[in-house]
Amino acid sequence: MKPVFSPLDVAVVVAYLAGTTLLGVRLGRTQRNSRDYFVADHAIPWWAVLISVVATETSAITFISIPGVAYLGDFTFLQIAAGYVVGRVVVAFTLLPRYIQGDLVTAYALLEQRFGLATRRFASIVFMVTRALADSVRVFATAIPLALILRSVAPGSAVMPLAIVVLGCLTVFYTYHGGMRAVIWTDVLQTGVYLVGAVAALVLLGRAVPGGWPAIWAHAAAAGKARLIDATPTLARAYTLWGGVLGGAVLSMASHGADQLIVQRLLAASSLRDARRALIGSGIAVLVQFAVFLLIGLGLYAYYGGRPFTQADAVFPTFILERMPPGLVGLIIAGILATTMSTHSGAINSLAASTTHDLYLPLTRRSADDPATFRAGRLFTLLWGVVLTGGALLYRQPGTPIVNVALQIASFTYGGLLGGFFLGILWRRAEQRDAITGMAAGIAAMSVVFFAAPLESIAPALAPLLSPLARIAWPWYALIGTLITLGTGMLASLTHTAAAPAAAEVEVVA
Repeated sequence: MKPVFSPLDVAVVVAYLAGTTLLGVRLGRTQRNSRDYFVADHAIPWWAVLISVVATETSAITFISIPGVAYLGDFTFLQIAAGYVVGRVVVAFTLLPRYIQGDLVTAYALLEQRFGLATRRFASIVFMVTRALADSVRVFATAIPLALILRSVAPGSAVMPLAIVVLGCLTVFYTYHGGMRAVIWTDVLQTGVYLVGAVAALVLLGRAVPGGWPAIWAHAAAAGKARLIDATPTLARAYTLWGGVLGGAVLSMASHGADQLIVQRLLAASSLRDARRALIGSGIAVLVQFAVFLLIGLGLYAYYGGRPFTQADAVFPTFILERMPPGLVGLIIAGILATTMSTHSGAINSLAASTTHDLYLPLTRRSADDPATFRAGRLFTLLWGVVLTGGALLYRQPGTPIVNVALQIASFTYGGLLGGFFLGILWRRAEQRDAITGMAAGIAAMSVVFFAAPLESIAPALAPLLSPLARIAWPWYALIGTLITLGTGMLASLTHTAAAPAAAEVEVVA
């Protein structure tokens, strides 16, 4: 059946995108300075921050790609989500109090307080490179359903580039005017829209498959797709109990404790208590949300009989266009696009914040309240919007669930960043050179792991060394990188005389 996008769907998509964009612009009208632009003057209620964190972390990637994970596999992905909850609890009582008490705009300012400006710059640049790569992949993922819509009006070869450019242009406009306040409040609206789509999909799949959900579950169980726990002691599988609880916990600690994209949202909360409620609550919400979208994947497997798709991420968008009624299709597609615009917007905003506060202000010696700083922040917003859109245009990796690719990219530098933060907390002897040495060693080691497979084909002579590294699954990247960073930093600190504790090292009471 050829996908059909009705005039009603077009009207819904256009109205929704226009409405959310205008809302973002309106909410950004009261901005006074760069601090207000980047952390909403610390005035956002905890429940809105919680929803924004969930939307930023999962949003369109969840909607499009997680059903594809279940379509190809089973329920073991939830082991990662369980680890996410554990990791958030650790961050809530270690790093988060230091961010809130310090009245910071970026996470990496904490590294400057402990080690020095060079460490802050190093970590910020690592974040920028990693976030630019990972979010370029996210933009590509969300262009898939838009490309399905545009096939009727554009040549086949031009569909994906056109979809990416449309998303990129709308997002840059939205982000430039909206700031963090607009990003968070539109997240709240958009999350409700795509959850309506998820519930509608569950209902329609239950009606479309003979026997409904009992039959879908029986079909999934017979195919081995109902498995939840994989206790295999191996580093080669992504979704195991050990990789999920240990690797997933450390990955969550890094993404929610050392990644400016999430930390910036938590800094918008009005107090430490509210930030903690938002952080830990978001972990529980993500676990439930993953379960819902994995169920959709099982329903799609039963509906399509397990037939192969060119891209696993195209399975759910194809069902939406083929089976959902006019109007609802438009609302769901609008929700996917708008939610990703919000996720993309948050990435651009956090990249601009890090560029402004971690690089621009130290170099120019301006204050955060200087009008020139506000203008510079907006200029960096435009620049990063162009970079992420260009990166999405260059991305090509068909056949792989894009959620895996995005998580892999983030995971191989997360360990270095998280290790730097915990080196400062756990090892008083460490100085700036030790922190930079440790982070560089952790990131370099994980870069070798990350690129082991392509390096193996380029240099066959190194295959005996690279082959075991290439088999390490991405949930272990952050844990291994963190341990290497901590170990290297501690050893480096033993090569010099311990310095007297700095004033910034005074313990923060959680």
